[in-house]
This record gives sequence, C-alpha cells and structure tokens, in this order.
Amino acid sequence: MQPRLRKLASSTAVAVILACGATSVQAQSSSTQTQAGSELEQVFQEATELNKLAQASQERVDKIANDTQRLLREFQTTLRQIESLKAYNAQQQSVIDDQNRQINELQQSINDVVSIRREITPLMLRMIDRLEQFVSLDVPFLLEKRTDRVENLREFMGRSDVSPSEKFRLVLEAYQIENEFGRTIESYRGTLAIDGQDRQVDFLRIGRVILAYQTIDGQMQGHWNKNTGSWEALGPEYSGPIDSAMRFAKKQAAPQMYLLPVTGPQQSKEAN
Repeated sequence: MQPRLRKLASSTAVAVILACGATSVQAQSSSTQTQAGSELEQVFQEATELNKLAQASQERVDKIANDTQRLLREFQTTLRQIESLKAYNAQQQSVIDDQNRQINELQQSINDVVSIRREITPLMLRMIDRLEQFVSLDVPFLLEKRTDRVENLREFMGRSDVSPSEKFRLVLEAYQIENEFGRTIESYRGTLAIDGQDRQVDFLRIGRVILAYQTIDGQMQGHWNKNTGSWEALGPEYSGPIDSAMRFAKKQAAPQMYLLPVTGPQQSKEAN
C-alpha cells in the first residue's frame, strides 16, 4: 500500500507541478498579451500623433504654398504697376520738360516786355509830340477836335489804370485817324473869323488838298492857302462848285467835276 501511496503521491506531485507549470505558463502568456496590447496601443497612439503631426505639417506646407502663390501674384502685380508707373513717369517727365520750356519762354517774354515797356514809353511820348507838331502845321480842319485828341493822349500817358498796350493802341489809333483824313472828303459846320467877325460857315475838306468854306447864306466863300498859311477869299464863281462838292460830301448828290482852287507845292528854300 505504501508503494501505491508513494506512487500516488508522486503522481499527485507531478500533477501539482504540472498544474503549477500550466498556471505559470498561462500567467506568463497573459502578461505577454497585456504587454503586447500596451505596446500596440502605444504604437497606435504614436501613429495617431504622427498622423496629426503629418497633417499639421501638410497644413503648414499648404499654407506656405498658398502664401507663396499669393506673394507671387502680388509680386507680379507690383511689377506690372512698376512698369505702368515707369511709363507714366516718363510721360509726366515729358510734360514737365515741356512746361519748364514754356516757363522759360514766358520768363524771357516777361523780361522782353519789361525791356520793351521801358523803351515804348519814351517812344509813345515822341510819337505824341510829332503828332501835335503835325496837327499844328497841317491844314486847320477840325482843329479843336484834333488838338483835344492829342491832349487826351498826354493825359492817358500819365494814368496808372491804363495799361501800356492800351496807351500804345490809342496812339496808333490817333495816327490812323490822321492818315484817313488824307483819303476822305467831308463837310461840317463851324465858326470862322471873317473880316474880324466870327461867322457860321460850312467847311469843305477834300483830303488834305482842299479846305474851303462857304457862309450859310452862300454869299461868301474862301479857301486855305497852304503857302501863306492863311484864309483867302474866293470870288462868286466858286460858290456853285463848293456847294455842289459839299452836297456830294454829305451824300446828297452824285460826284462830278469840281473846279476848285488847289494850292500848288511850294519849293523849299533849301532847294534854292
């Protein structure tokens, strides 16, 4: 029985040992699985982190690419603007150069005007003096009116509210009026001293060649003698021609041949 007990004990021991071994193996296997599961979970977490990092990196790359494209477009736009500004500046520089040229021309014109103004005033004064002398030596028609015109010119010369150009225009206008007298015919009424008495007469002027008069009643007539510088009476034979010429001057009759006295040119003493 003892051998059987020993054998049973041995068998029991072996069974216990095997059971313990199996339990140990099972425990070891379970530990290995737990460790593997932890490592796998860590791997998944790392993969997830890597995916997140990769996604963030891709987002940064995309953002950098978008920013690069945007900056490129802005750069290209800026380049086009620069080219446009260069063309505009070149055109504006041309305008500025032309304006500077005009400014220089205007400045030169201003300088010339100042110089001309200094020279034109003495010239106008001399012209007025010559005109006054001419009127005093000319045939004495409309003498008061022509003398007043000269005096008015002198008055204008001293006025500050009249520009030099306007003064010069008035002087030239006076010369033109005097020039026209040599090509026109007119009749006007005025007063003339005859035999020491002032009488109303009708004057007849034909250019500067003839200046005659006739009293209102047509009884007396005469003409200006350039050689003697005085009035001379004319005979009754000139009454009709003078009257006809006056009516033509007043546009009351057609032109015709008029027999009127004309003073011939006088030979100067220097020619003798």
